[in-house]
Amino acid sequence: MTPLDLWLSRSIPMCLLLQSLVLMVLCFPSASTCPKGCTCQRSESPPHGLNVTCSLSRLKEIPPDVPPDTQLLQLDRNHISLVPDRIFHGLRMLRRLNLSHNAVETLGEGAFVGLEGSLEVLDLSHNRITSVHKDAFARLKARVMVDNNPWHCDCALQQALGGMAHNHEAATRVLCRSSELRDQEGQPFLAVDADLCNLAKRTTDYAMLVTMFGWFAMVISYVVYYVRQNQEDARRHLEYLKSLPSKPKKPDEPEDISTVV
Repeated sequence: MTPLDLWLSRSIPMCLLLQSLVLMVLCFPSASTCPKGCTCQRSESPPHGLNVTCSLSRLKEIPPDVPPDTQLLQLDRNHISLVPDRIFHGLRMLRRLNLSHNAVETLGEGAFVGLEGSLEVLDLSHNRITSVHKDAFARLKARVMVDNNPWHCDCALQQALGGMAHNHEAATRVLCRSSELRDQEGQPFLAVDADLCNLAKRTTDYAMLVTMFGWFAMVISYVVYYVRQNQEDARRHLEYLKSLPSKPKKPDEPEDISTVV
Protein backbone atom coordinates (compact mmCIF):
# COMPACT_ATOMS: atom_id res chain seq x y z
CA MET A 1 0.00 0.00 0.00
CA THR A 2 1.40 3.33 -1.04
CA PRO A 3 1.58 6.31 1.34
CA LEU A 4 -1.14 8.01 -0.70
CA ASP A 5 -3.48 5.06 -0.28
CA LEU A 6 -2.73 4.97 3.43
CA TRP A 7 -3.48 8.70 3.81
CA LEU A 8 -6.72 8.38 1.85
CA SER A 9 -7.84 5.40 3.90
CA ARG A 10 -7.44 7.41 7.07
CA SER A 11 -8.65 10.83 5.91
CA ILE A 12 -11.88 9.77 4.21
CA PRO A 13 -13.47 8.34 7.40
CA MET A 14 -12.37 11.46 9.29
CA CYS A 15 -14.00 13.68 6.65
CA LEU A 16 -17.20 11.68 6.78
CA LEU A 17 -17.26 11.92 10.59
CA LEU A 18 -16.68 15.66 10.43
CA GLN A 19 -19.47 16.09 7.91
CA SER A 20 -21.82 14.11 10.12
CA LEU A 21 -21.05 16.33 13.10
CA VAL A 22 -21.63 19.47 11.04
CA LEU A 23 -24.96 18.16 9.81
CA MET A 24 -26.00 17.32 13.35
CA VAL A 25 -25.17 20.82 14.53
CA LEU A 26 -27.05 22.38 11.62
CA CYS A 27 -30.10 20.16 11.92
CA PHE A 28 -30.35 20.16 15.72
CA PRO A 29 -28.93 23.47 16.94
CA SER A 30 -31.28 23.64 19.90
CA ALA A 31 -30.55 20.23 21.39
CA SER A 32 -28.03 21.65 23.85
CA THR A 33 -29.85 24.95 24.52
CA CYS A 34 -33.39 23.74 25.16
CA PRO A 35 -34.49 25.00 28.61
CA LYS A 36 -34.54 22.50 31.43
CA GLY A 37 -37.89 20.74 31.73
CA CYS A 38 -38.92 21.75 28.21
CA THR A 39 -38.94 20.03 24.84
CA CYS A 40 -37.80 21.72 21.64
CA GLN A 41 -38.81 20.72 18.14
CA ARG A 42 -37.97 22.32 14.82
CA SER A 43 -41.01 23.53 12.89
CA GLU A 44 -41.53 22.05 9.43
CA SER A 45 -43.15 25.21 8.09
CA PRO A 46 -41.31 28.47 7.33
CA PRO A 47 -39.56 30.21 8.94
CA HIS A 48 -38.58 26.84 10.51
CA GLY A 49 -38.29 28.20 14.03
CA LEU A 50 -38.45 26.21 17.23
CA ASN A 51 -41.56 25.06 19.06
CA VAL A 52 -40.63 25.13 22.74
CA THR A 53 -43.06 23.33 25.06
CA CYS A 54 -42.71 23.80 28.82
CA SER A 55 -46.28 22.92 29.82
CA LEU A 56 -46.82 21.18 33.17
CA SER A 57 -43.15 21.53 34.06
CA ARG A 58 -43.68 23.00 37.56
CA LEU A 59 -41.84 26.15 36.53
CA LYS A 60 -41.85 29.02 39.02
CA GLU A 61 -40.31 31.50 36.62
CA ILE A 62 -39.92 32.03 32.90
CA PRO A 63 -36.76 30.27 31.65
CA PRO A 64 -34.10 32.86 30.79
CA ASP A 65 -32.42 30.60 28.21
CA VAL A 66 -35.21 30.24 25.64
CA PRO A 67 -33.56 29.87 22.20
CA PRO A 68 -33.66 33.08 20.15
CA ASP A 69 -35.21 31.30 17.13
CA THR A 70 -38.28 30.19 19.11
CA GLN A 71 -41.56 30.84 17.29
CA LEU A 72 -43.94 29.02 19.66
CA LEU A 73 -43.47 29.11 23.45
CA GLN A 74 -45.82 27.08 25.64
CA LEU A 75 -45.49 28.05 29.32
CA ASP A 76 -49.01 27.11 30.38
CA ARG A 77 -50.02 25.22 33.52
CA ASN A 78 -47.05 26.13 35.67
CA HIS A 79 -46.52 28.25 38.80
CA ILE A 80 -45.18 31.40 37.15
CA SER A 81 -46.13 34.48 39.17
CA LEU A 82 -44.04 37.18 37.52
CA VAL A 83 -43.33 38.36 33.98
CA PRO A 84 -40.10 40.40 34.33
CA ASP A 85 -39.58 43.41 32.11
CA ARG A 86 -37.77 42.60 28.83
CA ILE A 87 -37.73 38.85 29.55
CA PHE A 88 -38.72 38.16 25.90
CA HIS A 89 -36.51 40.87 24.42
CA GLY A 90 -34.33 38.51 22.37
CA LEU A 91 -37.14 36.42 20.89
CA ARG A 92 -37.57 38.28 17.60
CA MET A 93 -39.26 35.31 15.88
CA LEU A 94 -41.82 34.53 18.60
CA ARG A 95 -45.31 34.36 17.14
CA ARG A 96 -47.34 32.57 19.81
CA LEU A 97 -46.90 32.87 23.58
CA ASN A 98 -49.03 30.83 25.98
CA LEU A 99 -48.89 31.89 29.66
CA SER A 100 -52.34 30.62 30.61
CA HIS A 101 -53.11 28.74 33.84
CA ASN A 102 -50.33 30.30 35.89
CA ALA A 103 -50.19 32.62 38.91
CA VAL A 104 -49.32 35.94 37.24
CA GLU A 105 -50.72 38.84 39.30
CA THR A 106 -49.64 41.98 37.48
CA LEU A 107 -47.95 43.11 34.27
CA GLY A 108 -45.43 45.92 34.00
CA GLU A 109 -44.79 48.36 31.18
CA GLY A 110 -41.90 46.33 29.71
CA ALA A 111 -43.32 42.81 30.11
CA PHE A 112 -43.58 42.21 26.34
CA VAL A 113 -40.87 44.50 25.02
CA GLY A 114 -39.28 42.99 21.91
CA LEU A 115 -42.41 41.19 20.71
CA GLU A 116 -44.09 44.17 19.06
CA GLY A 117 -43.33 43.16 15.49
CA SER A 118 -43.67 39.37 15.62
CA LEU A 119 -46.19 38.25 18.24
CA GLU A 120 -49.57 37.18 16.85
CA VAL A 121 -51.24 35.44 19.81
CA LEU A 122 -50.80 36.08 23.52
CA ASP A 123 -52.74 33.90 25.99
CA LEU A 124 -52.90 35.26 29.55
CA SER A 125 -56.18 33.62 30.53
CA HIS A 126 -56.71 31.79 33.83
CA ASN A 127 -54.19 33.72 35.88
CA ARG A 128 -54.48 35.97 38.95
CA ILE A 129 -54.02 39.27 37.16
CA THR A 130 -55.68 42.19 38.91
CA SER A 131 -53.84 45.11 37.35
CA VAL A 132 -51.62 46.02 34.40
CA HIS A 133 -49.55 49.02 33.45
CA LYS A 134 -51.46 51.27 31.09
CA ASP A 135 -48.85 50.66 28.34
CA ALA A 136 -48.39 46.90 28.88
CA PHE A 137 -50.07 46.05 25.53
CA ALA A 138 -49.61 49.42 23.82
CA ARG A 139 -47.35 48.35 20.95
CA LEU A 140 -48.50 44.75 20.51
CA LYS A 141 -50.34 43.75 17.37
CA ALA A 142 -51.21 40.36 18.82
CA ARG A 143 -54.62 38.97 19.65
CA VAL A 144 -54.62 38.93 23.43
CA MET A 145 -56.71 36.61 25.63
CA VAL A 146 -57.14 37.94 29.17
CA ASP A 147 -60.35 36.27 30.37
CA ASN A 148 -60.72 34.46 33.70
CA ASN A 149 -58.62 36.86 35.75
CA PRO A 150 -59.73 38.74 38.91
CA TRP A 151 -59.50 42.15 37.26
CA HIS A 152 -59.70 45.43 39.15
CA CYS A 153 -61.37 47.78 36.68
CA ASP A 154 -59.62 51.12 36.96
CA CYS A 155 -58.08 53.83 34.80
CA ALA A 156 -54.93 51.81 33.99
CA LEU A 157 -56.94 48.82 32.73
CA GLN A 158 -59.17 51.08 30.65
CA GLN A 159 -56.11 52.65 29.03
CA ALA A 160 -54.39 49.27 28.52
CA LEU A 161 -57.36 47.70 26.74
CA GLY A 162 -58.01 50.86 24.77
CA GLY A 163 -54.48 50.77 23.36
CA MET A 164 -54.66 47.17 22.11
CA ALA A 165 -55.14 46.36 18.45
CA HIS A 166 -57.86 43.82 19.33
CA ASN A 167 -59.15 45.55 22.43
CA HIS A 168 -62.84 44.91 21.77
CA GLU A 169 -62.49 41.12 21.80
CA ALA A 170 -60.35 41.23 24.93
CA ALA A 171 -62.63 43.68 26.71
CA THR A 172 -65.75 41.57 26.12
CA ARG A 173 -64.21 38.79 28.24
CA VAL A 174 -63.02 40.95 31.11
CA LEU A 175 -65.14 40.78 34.26
CA CYS A 176 -64.64 43.33 37.01
CA ARG A 177 -63.90 41.42 40.20
CA SER A 178 -63.59 44.86 41.78
CA SER A 179 -64.00 48.35 40.38
CA GLU A 180 -63.63 52.04 41.09
CA LEU A 181 -67.41 52.09 40.73
CA ARG A 182 -69.08 49.93 43.37
CA ASP A 183 -72.09 49.04 41.24
CA GLN A 184 -69.85 47.67 38.45
CA GLU A 185 -68.31 44.85 40.52
CA GLY A 186 -68.98 41.50 38.89
CA GLN A 187 -70.06 43.16 35.64
CA PRO A 188 -68.36 42.91 32.20
CA PHE A 189 -65.77 45.58 31.61
CA LEU A 190 -67.69 46.94 28.62
CA ALA A 191 -70.63 47.59 30.95
CA VAL A 192 -68.55 50.24 32.72
CA ASP A 193 -70.05 53.26 30.96
CA ALA A 194 -67.75 55.82 32.53
CA ASP A 195 -64.35 57.36 32.05
CA LEU A 196 -62.51 55.80 34.97
CA CYS A 197 -59.51 58.08 34.44
CA ASN A 198 -61.61 61.22 34.85
CA LEU A 199 -63.38 59.54 37.74
CA ALA A 200 -60.06 59.03 39.48
CA LYS A 201 -59.11 62.63 38.76
CA ARG A 202 -62.40 63.91 40.14
CA THR A 203 -61.98 61.77 43.25
CA THR A 204 -58.51 63.26 43.76
CA ASP A 205 -59.84 66.77 43.22
CA TYR A 206 -62.61 66.20 45.75
CA ALA A 207 -60.10 64.86 48.25
CA MET A 208 -57.86 67.90 47.78
CA LEU A 209 -60.87 70.24 48.09
CA VAL A 210 -62.00 68.56 51.31
CA THR A 211 -58.46 68.72 52.70
CA MET A 212 -58.10 72.40 51.83
CA PHE A 213 -61.51 73.16 53.36
CA GLY A 214 -60.49 71.31 56.51
CA TRP A 215 -57.28 73.32 56.84
CA PHE A 216 -59.15 76.56 56.17
CA ALA A 217 -61.72 75.71 58.84
CA MET A 218 -58.94 74.95 61.32
CA VAL A 219 -57.24 78.29 60.63
CA ILE A 220 -60.50 80.23 61.01
CA SER A 221 -61.33 78.35 64.22
CA TYR A 222 -57.89 79.13 65.64
CA VAL A 223 -58.19 82.84 64.77
CA VAL A 224 -61.64 83.06 66.35
CA TYR A 225 -60.43 81.24 69.45
CA TYR A 226 -57.36 83.49 69.69
CA VAL A 227 -59.41 86.70 69.42
CA ARG A 228 -61.96 85.52 71.96
CA GLN A 229 -59.23 84.43 74.34
CA ASN A 230 -57.55 87.83 74.11
CA GLN A 231 -60.87 89.62 74.66
CA GLU A 232 -61.51 87.49 77.73
CA ASP A 233 -58.04 88.18 79.09
CA ALA A 234 -58.47 91.92 78.46
CA ARG A 235 -61.86 91.93 80.21
CA ARG A 236 -60.44 90.13 83.23
CA HIS A 237 -57.49 92.51 83.41
CA LEU A 238 -59.83 95.53 83.26
CA GLU A 239 -62.02 94.10 86.01
CA TYR A 240 -58.93 93.49 88.09
CA LEU A 241 -57.83 97.12 87.67
CA LYS A 242 -61.29 98.37 88.69
CA SER A 243 -61.25 96.19 91.75
CA LEU A 244 -58.05 97.77 93.08
CA PRO A 245 -58.62 100.31 96.03
CA SER A 246 -58.22 104.02 95.29
CA LYS A 247 -55.04 105.72 96.57
CA PRO A 248 -55.79 107.94 99.73
CA LYS A 249 -55.11 111.71 99.43
CA LYS A 250 -52.32 113.17 101.66
CA PRO A 251 -53.07 116.29 103.80
CA ASP A 252 -50.20 118.38 102.40
CA GLU A 253 -51.14 117.68 98.78
CA PRO A 254 -52.61 120.73 96.98
CA GLU A 255 -56.16 120.56 95.99
CA ASP A 256 -57.09 119.87 92.46
CA ILE A 257 -56.96 122.91 90.22
CA SER A 258 -60.57 122.47 89.42
CA THR A 259 -61.52 123.14 93.10
CA VAL A 260 -59.54 126.37 93.41
CA VAL A 261 -61.67 129.53 93.14
